[in-house]
Amino acid sequence: MSQKTLKTDDANKLIDSFDKAQDSEFHKKTLIISGMGFFTDAYDIFIIGVVTSLLPLSGWPKISNLNISILDSSSLLAAALGAMIFGRVIDKIGRGKIYGLEMFLLIVGAAGSSIITPTGNILALTVWRFILGVGIGGDYASSSVIMTEYSNTKSRGKWVGMVFSMQSIGFLAGPSITLALLYFSVPVGILWRLLLFFGAIPAMVVIYYRKKMPETPRYAASLGHLNKESISQLEKYTGMKLNEGENTERLRKMSFNEILYDRRLLLLIIGTSMSWFLMDWALYGNTIMSDFMISSVVPTTLKGLSEVYYKTEITGIIFALFAFPGYWIATFTIDRIGRKLIQSIGFSMMAITFGLLFLFPFIETASYVTSFILIYGLSYFFIEFGPNLTTFVYPPEVFPAQARGTGTGIAASAGKIGAFLGTFLNLLIQSAIGTSGLFSILAVFSAVGLIITLILLPEPKKKDLGSSSGENLYLTS
Repeated sequence: MSQKTLKTDDANKLIDSFDKAQDSEFHKKTLIISGMGFFTDAYDIFIIGVVTSLLPLSGWPKISNLNISILDSSSLLAAALGAMIFGRVIDKIGRGKIYGLEMFLLIVGAAGSSIITPTGNILALTVWRFILGVGIGGDYASSSVIMTEYSNTKSRGKWVGMVFSMQSIGFLAGPSITLALLYFSVPVGILWRLLLFFGAIPAMVVIYYRKKMPETPRYAASLGHLNKESISQLEKYTGMKLNEGENTERLRKMSFNEILYDRRLLLLIIGTSMSWFLMDWALYGNTIMSDFMISSVVPTTLKGLSEVYYKTEITGIIFALFAFPGYWIATFTIDRIGRKLIQSIGFSMMAITFGLLFLFPFIETASYVTSFILIYGLSYFFIEFGPNLTTFVYPPEVFPAQARGTGTGIAASAGKIGAFLGTFLNLLIQSAIGTSGLFSILAVFSAVGLIITLILLPEPKKKDLGSSSGENLYLTS
């Protein structure tokens, strides 16, 4: 990359230079380093649903619905914990110092669940999935903040959205890899272990590069951490020539209690957290439990691996035709349409599609599989072209630098608690009131998410990060 000299009289001008920068190679580099984590997160979260279908076919004793719910949701509960911890830590000690630890936990969890889990030991598998989940939560809190603070104002939504949209490739990779291994008749006893181990590979690739990333310029400058070493690291990473400046204004540090007692920040926490909570209940409950959701449209003549193959095909079709384009259309329009409008459209359409599946339960039969795929698929499209992407983009844009990790961590944690409850309870709800009854609950959740979005969330579109986060309210000399 060509060198560019930036004359910075103070830290604010350095930050301004990043806000006004054109899209460049270092943005792409940051995207890949951060985005590969979300590819891994999505693959690891999805694949456990397939694995639980394979375990009884590979010599495991029959697993109760309760144990399946605990196994499937354990990583999500752990992710809530990981997001809270990592979010607070990156505000206290910095982004760069901790980035990469979440990938290490992902590797340990994925490899341990694959290699070290004895056949039939559901407790061991659950423990490894919990470790993996802590890493997933840490990635949610750290990657969004880092990509946001490196991005320019013009394309910030696009860059952060692309990091998150790597999920779409991970979700698609799950059924694709499963179908490929089934096609080549890999023994089931090996198949479930391979599927779990594949989740460790992308994390192994990027962990080195995450540890090499320098502290973000906004965090270093805003909290008075700019020095010759940090300037040198930024120059090497960005390819730009920066002059060391003097900090004339800094953000005052805030304790956890100060963040919670600040009325503005508290309302933002409620808005970002509740919308993420409701969205994730719908998304992850559906995605991880898709094996059970789709069971109603599977012909009764299919059993064993043939049934797994059929359900995986339907899941792959829904992800490929609906979820995948939803992610990327939202990503490349968010800076024009805006976060608030996309999230509002998404919640509205989720309420409508879930409502249709509730009102017309006959669609959920093998005779109406095409209609089911269409309506169920549209719910996925508008989850992705809607709150799934925007709930990730919102928090790091509306919280000031010294509370950005904390606010993002709380919101992500709330989302994963919603995902945990959805995954843990959806199967039990479905057993009690049927699939259509479950969809009625998801429709109500979506409507509530729309109301929260309209009332509590601002529009950060086309605002520099300092303005969208209100950092001028928290300055100290």
